[in-house]
Parts: sequence; structure tokens; C-alpha cells
Amino acid sequence: MKINYSLITRRTFLNTLFGGWIFAMLSGSLYALLKFAFPTLGKEPDFVVLNANDFLNIPPNSVKPFAWGGKLGFFFKKENGTTTALKGVCTHMECNVTYKPELKKFYCACHKGWFDQDGKNIEGPPPKPLEFFDIKVENEKLIVARKGFKVELPKA
Repeated sequence: MKINYSLITRRTFLNTLFGGWIFAMLSGSLYALLKFAFPTLGKEPDFVVLNANDFLNIPPNSVKPFAWGGKLGFFFKKENGTTTALKGVCTHMECNVTYKPELKKFYCACHKGWFDQDGKNIEGPPPKPLEFFDIKVENEKLIVARKGFKVELPKA
């Protein structure tokens, strides 16, 4: 049985198919561009639990990195033996910072930003100090948490 009149023409069908393909391609490209431009968007954890033996025995005036969600965290032991934990990303554009033990400073290579041992921005474009965390040791666990966040681990 042949239909005398079709609901859509061949040209309309092909134009719709081509338009859908263009829309899908542009949507995927826009998504990839946004993920490239803003890679650090997302929720960070409120706390992480680490093995205390791996971090408490580092030499003075050194750092040991750990994962803070999708970002870098540092466990830092000063020369006098005090320990702190901080987020290892610059407050300017969230580039990773490195610790320069010979200078006793943190350095952001993206835009030549410098922070002192206490995390204060001392040179370059960073607008505010580095973010520090609270640290607590329970048994063999080192708990690194956001400032003011109360962590209670389940009793095993």
C-alpha cells in the first residue's frame, strides 16, 4: 500500500537529523570546554583519614602530600617540630603550590605567587592566604578536617 501524502518529507527528515547531529556536537564541545576552563568545580570532602605513621615521622622543614578530594593537600612539619595541614592550591587561580624548603616558602608557579610558612600571601597575585585544616590523631589515624568541622569516627 502506497501513501499518497507523507507526514514529513525526506528533506525535513534529513534536516532534522543533521540539526540534531550539530546540536549534539556543539553540546559536547561546550561541555568539554567548560570542564577545561573550570576543572576544580565540585564538592571537596569535609575530612580525610590518613595513616598517622606515614605522616608524623617526616623530617622537619618538609611536606608530605595527600589527596584532598580532587585537589592537593600538604601535611607540613616546621623546623621547630610543629605540624599543620593545608590545602596545596593557590588562592589566585587554584594552581598547585610547591614547598621550597631552602627558602621556607610555598611557591605557585602559575603566576609567581609566594606564601610564607604560615600560609600568608607575601608576593604575587594571590589575594588571600592558603587554607589550613585542623588535624587530630586518634589511635593510628590522622584526621585532617576543615576548620571547625567535628569528626567522629565509628567505634570498631
